[in-house]
Amino acid sequence: MRTLAIECATEACSVALFAGDDLLAHDHRVLGRGHAERLVPMIADLPDRGKAARILVSLGPGSFTGVRIGIATARALAYAWGAAIAGYPTLALVAAMVRAQHPGRAVGACTVGGHGEWFVQSFGPDGLPRGEARSLVPDEAARALDADLVGGTRAEEFVALRGHGQALPLHPDARHALAIPAAALEATIRPAYGRPPDARPAPAGKGGHGGKSHAGARG
Repeated sequence: MRTLAIECATEACSVALFAGDDLLAHDHRVLGRGHAERLVPMIADLPDRGKAARILVSLGPGSFTGVRIGIATARALAYAWGAAIAGYPTLALVAAMVRAQHPGRAVGACTVGGHGEWFVQSFGPDGLPRGEARSLVPDEAARALDADLVGGTRAEEFVALRGHGQALPLHPDARHALAIPAAALEATIRPAYGRPPDARPAPAGKGGHGGKSHAGARG
């Protein structure tokens, strides 16, 4: 069975196509912005235009826009191909990438959040989360993880601020999606932004915009 993995919840955008457990092809780019323009062409450049019987997609936390783009694309392809679809937490992918280099160890994940905050979460040696993902200012984030080994886009800053541990700076990469434990996958495809949107619906009768909200976070 072929599996297409999609990861565009952060500054990076990546896709990977697997046949069983074997990686057939992948593409990984650190874009910052522009995921909406790049994601579909990246999938189309995969063998057989990426067509697969199963799709795995990142649910976040991360960029509001990136998370939405990934999920919308995965849903559209699943409908067109009649494919099964499951979601995975972005930080679980980061943890899986760290464990690939350091198997059998508890790890922490730390990635960039919005407004100067960091997303952090702890994972056991089995790759399953120990507690929820949180969005915290750096000083609070540095006290939130006790694992010596920390991976992610803010791992180096995290370890320097905390004063001890080992950092593995990395961006989430879809080619490691199959290393995420099956128990961490979600059948319900729902964004996990990790923090509230910047804009909230206006109270009824105020603001003159019918209560519409425009999320103004990164991405």
